[in-house]
Amino acid sequence: MSLPPRPLIAINGLLATGDSPALKLATRYATAIHKNGGIPVAIPPVGGPTDVDRLLDRVDGLLFSGGDDFDTARLGLGPVHPKADLTPAEKQDFDFVLARAAIARQVPVLGICYGMQLLGLAEGARIHQHLPDDRPGCQEHKGNVMHTVDVDPASKLARLVRVAELDVVSRHHQALASVTEPWRVCARDREGLIEAIERADHPFAIGVQWHPELAKEGSPNDRLFQGLVGAAAIAATKRLLGTHA
Repeated sequence: MSLPPRPLIAINGLLATGDSPALKLATRYATAIHKNGGIPVAIPPVGGPTDVDRLLDRVDGLLFSGGDDFDTARLGLGPVHPKADLTPAEKQDFDFVLARAAIARQVPVLGICYGMQLLGLAEGARIHQHLPDDRPGCQEHKGNVMHTVDVDPASKLARLVRVAELDVVSRHHQALASVTEPWRVCARDREGLIEAIERADHPFAIGVQWHPELAKEGSPNDRLFQGLVGAAAIAATKRLLGTHA
């Protein structure tokens, strides 16, 4: 009897520009996927919609990793904040094509930090460009700050992590200000900042503002990666059965 497939999970990364542009991807994302049963593969921001479709024909899930800041002017969301460290235009454009295609094709997807913001912005969300400027007096969120988020007990996220409160590690200064349906907010910090989003109409589409891959071993945060890999394994099995039907 053959073993069940280990799903292939594609992970985006940072784009370093200059004389020799390069993809940069912290291995902690790949490690989190691998230790939970997936096969990680890094994807550079190269190609257009047709190439994205071909990519999604071959992978079972996506992890949108943390990254730089969004060029809000390019998105029609107002002038860029002076403290923004902008994502290169070619990467930002590629990521939006990939995110929209993955959601439309029901590919399991987990967004982390920049990745969560990407998922929301791809479908009409609004963004805080700089904390605490946009929310005066709020707690700090950059620099690996640890804090608690409250998980909506009626959410898919709650069923996945199996806790009502989650201790998380944050390293961001941008954040979603609002989302549009069918995305819904499923976790907030103690000051009301959006910390996680999900879609009920999708096999697995969750975004978290924090960095679950930085949590301690055995944390409920691990279940986010288990959930992604599990959903991707189901997708892999369905594709395999369809191929041999």
